[in-house]
Amino acid sequence: MKKSYSGKFKTKVALAMIREQETVAELARKFEIHRSLLTRWKKEALEGLPEVFTNHKQRKKNDEKDLVNQLYQQIGQLKVENDWLKKKVDTIKIPERRQLIDKNHQKLSINRQCELLEVSKGALYYTPKPIDPYTLCLMDLIDRQHTKTPFYGNRRLVAYLNTLGYNVNRKRVRRLMQLMRIEAIYPKPQLSRRDKTHKIYPYLLREVRIERPDQVWSTDITYIKIGNGFVYLTAVMDWYSRYVLSWRLSNTLENSFCVEALEESLVISQPEIFNTDQGSQYTAINFLTVLEKRNILISMDSKGRALDNVFVERLWRAVKYEDVYLKDYQTMNDAYRSLKAYMNFYNNERLHQSLKYGVPRASYPKACATVSL
Repeated sequence: MKKSYSGKFKTKVALAMIREQETVAELARKFEIHRSLLTRWKKEALEGLPEVFTNHKQRKKNDEKDLVNQLYQQIGQLKVENDWLKKKVDTIKIPERRQLIDKNHQKLSINRQCELLEVSKGALYYTPKPIDPYTLCLMDLIDRQHTKTPFYGNRRLVAYLNTLGYNVNRKRVRRLMQLMRIEAIYPKPQLSRRDKTHKIYPYLLREVRIERPDQVWSTDITYIKIGNGFVYLTAVMDWYSRYVLSWRLSNTLENSFCVEALEESLVISQPEIFNTDQGSQYTAINFLTVLEKRNILISMDSKGRALDNVFVERLWRAVKYEDVYLKDYQTMNDAYRSLKAYMNFYNNERLHQSLKYGVPRASYPKACATVSL
């Protein structure tokens, strides 16, 4: 039977996802629902918010008419429900609410009882299974080895894990790599995971000399381990200066955090060309529209050529070796605070050989206009 959840419960969960103070695994345990529902409700909430502020007057009139009709229909049902609720003890903890469900009630279905108590029906029959410590360990090992040897594909990573005593197969490693959004850096077919319905732009940077700031910007996403879960990090970088214009953390791969990072960077300036990979986060209409409205040329990496975006790949390598692996973040707040400090260090203090041992800020004239990350 299909599970049913109240709008109030969905709103509460979606807001928790949007706040991004906890990982998906932690929220799944907290609300006792499946991980996929967390991602879907967050997406639905973000897509539906604009409607809250449009056509308000017309909706108000329609709502008033509907309300009158609904009230008459609900009076009888509410009396039954109120009588039932009076017999139950008001409680907060979900496990205790679950004990109040009366599976033999003659007039209130289990679905309705769950709605009234704000308990998911699945919680009655299903114990959520977060990512187990063994899998998290594998993901951490894969991430570290990929950062060290980005040319390793899933076959070599399987062999590497086997030498460490982890008996894993190629299918599992490939699935974890997809979840972590990492791939080997070498040409191969069918590499990019994109939405086939989305428009794809050509790669514009082959044999192009990067000679000035704001000539080319690019962006990418990487995996970050946090405590008993993981999150995703995105950043927008100026190729010439290596200056990080903006960055964001998210507990899902929904592209809203990519759009936010893009919009924040465009407050500072705008590039002539913006380069991304062919991932669905960047081929989505809401991302491309931001660039098209400003007449920014869009470039997309060729299939199977991660080196087309090598500058951001180098950023990820620096972030992980110089901060993530050393700090071992336990919460999203830990990660945010530490990454904020590191990005400030990266832009203003870290010496870059490619900049003749200068710092990115010195090579990016508009750095003083950067908004606080």
